[in-house]
Amino acid sequence: MAPASTSSTSQMSVVAVLLLLLPIALADSALHQLILGACKTVGGGSTYVGIEFCEDALNSVAVGSGVDLDYQLLGGIAVGLLADNATSTKTKIDSLLKAEDKAAVSRCLLSCQSLYGGILDGGPACTAAVKAKKFGDATAILEKAAAAAKECKDGFGKSNVTSLLTAEDGNAFELAKLGVGLLRFA
Repeated sequence: MAPASTSSTSQMSVVAVLLLLLPIALADSALHQLILGACKTVGGGSTYVGIEFCEDALNSVAVGSGVDLDYQLLGGIAVGLLADNATSTKTKIDSLLKAEDKAAVSRCLLSCQSLYGGILDGGPACTAAVKAKKFGDATAILEKAAAAAKECKDGFGKSNVTSLLTAEDGNAFELAKLGVGLLRFA
């Protein structure tokens, strides 16, 4: 058995570490509560955004402590995530086009490539609109992005071929609608 002073010192060390970690835990908890509240606010109605999707998306971005999060910043995060999604999807389409030998699938992929190019082209203007607090302009760009993702998805169905971009289209649509929902409260 350890002497009383060693045991006491060990317990005090544990308490000291916990006290040092408490502000971090409280900050993480406050951040989580803010994100959860925002997701519950925009997760219903006509935004088509699930609360779980919203939380996963917004929690995927590391936000430094001391940053005052508000709906404008959260909307900007959604715009950035949409740009990342569109970039990776366009890269995937380029790769799929090189390997695809079916004409109907290639036509759908080419259409989607153009649609995702449009999403990427609108990204800088959307980011600038969010920063300038021109939320109506940003919302219009995001609505076009959501429509483009839906059009890509629907193109496969109209051609009676299985979509190779189901997850990407769904994510792009929800990210665009998430941005619209968040900016509505900015």
